[in-house]
Formats: sequence, C-alpha cells, structure tokens
Amino acid sequence: MDAAPFRLLQLDHVVLRVRDPAAMAAFYCDVLGCKVERRVDAIGLLQLRAGNSLIDLVDVAGKIGRMGGAAPGVEGRNMDHLCLRADPFDRDAIVDYLQARGVQVGEFGRRYGAEGEGPSQYLFDPEGNLVELKGPPDEVPIDTAASNAGT
Repeated sequence: MDAAPFRLLQLDHVVLRVRDPAAMAAFYCDVLGCKVERRVDAIGLLQLRAGNSLIDLVDVAGKIGRMGGAAPGVEGRNMDHLCLRADPFDRDAIVDYLQARGVQVGEFGRRYGAEGEGPSQYLFDPEGNLVELKGPPDEVPIDTAASNAGT
C-alpha cells in the first residue's frame, strides 16, 4: 500500500453545534481567551481563534446547524471533548480562575496528549461540552516533525 501523499500537522479546527452562540462565544473568548476570527451570519457560523487552531460555533438554528439534527442535550452530545493546550499550567491558579467565573470544573488527572503524558484539567462549557486544558508533557516533548518525516 502506498503511503499517504500528506502528513498531519496539528488540529486545524473543531466544530461545535450550539444552542446559545452568544453564551458560548462569551465563554470561549472571555474565559478561555479565544478571539473572534470570522463571522458568517448567513449560515450561523462564528469562528474563534485558539492559538494555531480554530473553534467553530455553529448555531443549531442556522443553515449549517439545522443539517445536524436535534440540538445537543441530555440525550446526546455533539462530541466527546476538545482539548486545548494551556501554558503556563498552574492547576490551582486555573481552578481558582475558572471557579471565580462560575465554570463547572471536572476531574484533574495525568493524561496522554499530542506532546505526551502530562497534567490535564477537565471543565464544562455553558452547554455541557467537556473541555480539557492540557499542560506540558512530563518528559521532553516528542519531536512530531521527526516522527512523521518517515511516514
């Protein structure tokens, strides 16, 4: 079998189907520090810059959102979770910051991510989506460019 004519570099974007775009934009921008990059009201799309990646918020009542069926809720979610790399990573400061803003904080643990095993704090956005803030790896980060060069 031939090798793929490309290699994956990073997460480009995540699309969340949302019931309350204003509340979600306020959470991702005001609490997590994203910036509005682009808005396409005709299709119900708001794109937020998260470092090198985008988080797209799609209004379930908008053109794109209606194609996905029922809104996310108790009976089903629109994803399992999204993970954002956070730096610096001071767990106590992060939890204090989130709680002061009324954010529901979840479990803390050591989890594996793109750079390796490291600290991880779960939290929930206003619509119940699980968000993971990932700290630096415990060991020297893997060289993703070198590990993908031969594939």
